Amino acid sequence: MRRATLRPDLAVLTMAGLLEARPRVGYFYTGKTPYMLLAEEIRHLKVNDVKSVPVVVRGSVSVYDAIVALFTEDVGTLFIVNDEGYLEGTVSRKDLLKVTLGQGDLHKIPVKVVMTRVPNVVTIKGEDSVYEAARRLVEHEVDALPVVEELKDEENKEKLKVIGRFTKTTIARIFVEMGEKA
Repeated sequence: MRRATLRPDLAVLTMAGLLEARPRVGYFYTGKTPYMLLAEEIRHLKVNDVKSVPVVVRGSVSVYDAIVALFTEDVGTLFIVNDEGYLEGTVSRKDLLKVTLGQGDLHKIPVKVVMTRVPNVVTIKGEDSVYEAARRLVEHEVDALPVVEELKDEENKEKLKVIGRFTKTTIARIFVEMGEKA
């Protein structure tokens, strides 16, 4: 091979992180595999960079209206907030399906009766890594995480403001975008 044909290939491998170049030393293998490089990128990517718009409803909304919101917004999880906009809980398709199988009037049952309440809701912060968010989805076997910002109220109690959502679809979109870069 001639030197001119080798340089662009080495430049690509250097930009990919597989090789390093040093003056007077030349090119050498970094020891990183493509999987290691992918893992690095996922760990450096922040939730704020990929989060989507949250779909929120008030806890006083009826189960029927929550079901309508779920399908009109085309999401699998709704985030329930109080009148001040702070997170109270979440409700998923499964939660709503369970209540529809019962004998109650869906127009009269408030969604807060069937939601998972805040102490049991798994959340993620915007500055956390995409890896951490994906790990929580898998570990807790949920479809979506509310992206929250921690605030203090007048009584210095911690409140969670919903600023986004992170879902399994978000992860799939990230993988597709990474695959297209290659």
